[in-house]
Amino acid sequence: MSMLSQIIVGKQPAPRRAMIYGVHGVGKSSFAACSDRPVFVQTEDGLAGIACEKFPLAASFDDVIAALAALYTEDHNYRTVVVDSLDWLEQLIWQTVCTERTVASMEDVPYGKAYVFAVAHWRKFLDGLDALRNDRGMTIVMIAHSQIARFEDPAQDSYDRYCPRLHKLASALVQEWSDEVLFASYKVHIKQTDEGFNRTKTRGLGTGERILRTTERPSHVAKNRLNLPDELPLDWNEYAKYFDGAPITNASENGKDTQNG
Repeated sequence: MSMLSQIIVGKQPAPRRAMIYGVHGVGKSSFAACSDRPVFVQTEDGLAGIACEKFPLAASFDDVIAALAALYTEDHNYRTVVVDSLDWLEQLIWQTVCTERTVASMEDVPYGKAYVFAVAHWRKFLDGLDALRNDRGMTIVMIAHSQIARFEDPAQDSYDRYCPRLHKLASALVQEWSDEVLFASYKVHIKQTDEGFNRTKTRGLGTGERILRTTERPSHVAKNRLNLPDELPLDWNEYAKYFDGAPITNASENGKDTQNG
C-alpha cells in the first residue's frame, strides 16, 4: 500500500486531554465533576464535599494503574476519567522509585537521577490514559495544585510565575502530552490611588469570580489546542462549547454547590 494513500485529511475530533491547575479551593474538582459522566481516581482525600463517583483513595502507584486498567477492561458507562491530583500522584511515584532503588528518599539517589527514573512511571501512567482515550473514547482531566516558581527566561530577566506543583521533568512531560493546560484562578482587578507627594498605592481587588486562563503569559503557564479565548469562566460547559462534536453537560449536583479542589 502506498504511503500517500494513508494520508489523513481534515480534522480528527478526539476526546480532550486536559490538565487544570490552580490555587487550593478555587474549584478545580468541582469543574471536573461537571464533565460528561466522570469517575475520579483520587490520590488525595479531598472529594468529601462533592457528589461524585470515585475509586477508593489510592495508597500506591499500583493502585492508580489498577484503576486505569479496570476502566479499560471492565464494562462501564463512564465518559471521563479525572485524576485528582497529580502532585499527590507524584508522591506515590516517588515512593515507588525509592522502593525500587532501596533508598529512603529521592535525594539519596546520586546526581538527581531519581527524578529521571520517575519519568518512566509517568510515561506508564500517561500510556494508560492514552489507552482509555483512544480505545474507550474517554476524556482525560488531570488536576494539580499551583506553585510560584522562578522562570529563567533567556531573552530577558528572570521572573516568577504560576506553574503546576510538579518536578520540572514531570511537569514538562505532562504539559507536552496534554491538549490543554488551564490555570484556574480568581479574577483580580488592579486599582491605583494617588497618595500625594508623587506616591501611588496599588491594590488588588477581587469579586470572587473564578476563571480559567487558557494561554501562556508571563504570570502563568497555560496552553490550548482549541483556539480558546484567553479567559473562560471556571465552568465545564463554557470549556466544552469548543469541543468538536463533544457532548455539553449541564452542571448537575456534582460540584454545583461546592467549590473544592
